[in-house]
Amino acid sequence: MKKEQKPSAVSGKIQAPPSKSYAQRAIAIAAMANGNSELYFPGSSDDVNAAINVAGQLGAVIRSDDSTLHVSGGLSAPAKPLDCGEAGLSVRMFSSIAGIFSKPVVLTGRGSLLKRPMHIVENSLRAMGAECTTSGGFLPVTVRGPLKGGVAEVDGSFSSQVLTGMLVAAPFAEKDITIIVNDLTSRPYIDITLAVMKHFGVEVDNSHYSRFFVRSGQKYHPAKYTIEGDWSAAAFLLVAGAIAGDVEVENIAEDSPQADRAILIALERAGASLRKNRQSVNVAKRDLKAFEFDATHCPDLFPPLVTLAAYCQGKTILSGAERLLHKESNRAATLKEEFGKLGIEIDIDGDKMIITGGRCTGGTIFSHEDHRIAMACAVAALGAEGPVIIEGAGAVAKSYPEFFDDMNTIVNQIELK
Repeated sequence: MKKEQKPSAVSGKIQAPPSKSYAQRAIAIAAMANGNSELYFPGSSDDVNAAINVAGQLGAVIRSDDSTLHVSGGLSAPAKPLDCGEAGLSVRMFSSIAGIFSKPVVLTGRGSLLKRPMHIVENSLRAMGAECTTSGGFLPVTVRGPLKGGVAEVDGSFSSQVLTGMLVAAPFAEKDITIIVNDLTSRPYIDITLAVMKHFGVEVDNSHYSRFFVRSGQKYHPAKYTIEGDWSAAAFLLVAGAIAGDVEVENIAEDSPQADRAILIALERAGASLRKNRQSVNVAKRDLKAFEFDATHCPDLFPPLVTLAAYCQGKTILSGAERLLHKESNRAATLKEEFGKLGIEIDIDGDKMIITGGRCTGGTIFSHEDHRIAMACAVAALGAEGPVIIEGAGAVAKSYPEFFDDMNTIVNQIELK
């Protein structure tokens, strides 16, 4: 799919979509609870649909009506491989859940997920006492339980999603489990995991994010749960306001544990006009200046941060670039390449990304089938010197299928080509 975004001022209010991070966790945990749960406003992104599909293959009965997922939980070993689509969280989370079963369970995926390393999944499951093999460190992953428990050590520097899977499955281990985590990144995502687990009745003892204790035999209980708005998606809309007008994004909580809430810090450092309310944020355009920001614990913010930096006078320095190597694309290289086509110079020096700001030109970019690259370039086009054509724009369906429709409500300029 190809989209053209013309330069445009923006104005108005827009609702942030539901958080796929919360939704995927809630779907998995509700599927593990014996009984009927209701999940309100889960959204319709590809990643959420992948979680629904996998949970269904594992025996949960799920139906949707009026923005509510009705989940009748209770798991059983699947009859065929679990297709996780392109959802990295789903494959890492459901791999641990597959360790509940004493028969082999195969997990696979599609697209970019086939190129993402799975050795850390293999290592973590073996640490929990299960059998696990990969195909040369990549999908498919084959898991055979049981999870024996005890003491398991995991490298947290690669991805917090593996720890999420371990924690979610830990109550089903044969004995209590202590998970020792080295160099944990993206800590706020673990806060989300622990919050959803607690809502469904399972307690975890967290000792400074380096040691987690989970008592065996705890049960998830059916519950009603509302999925909160997504700060990851909201970041693009807020940056749109900062570079091209005045936008208020609703359905985002300032006290949320979501890592990408840190976009507010970057916007303030850049000099944007910012008004915060309990459930919304308003951002308006001002002269923007270069800033420094550490995105180690919120790497998904890199694309909107680069868009913001492209319109800041001076050199913006972003730390945490090494977290970008194994996303839907090598996101550091992709940002450098595609923003380069729009006249923005990006240098990568180890863990740092340096963006020389100014103003984007028009041009044609390729999303690399990465949803966040497509959204970043669409927003960057708002203040550009000419139209930006986005090839592979359909990638936004992974996290925010309504993105171009929502943009259209505030700019009225996006045209299908």
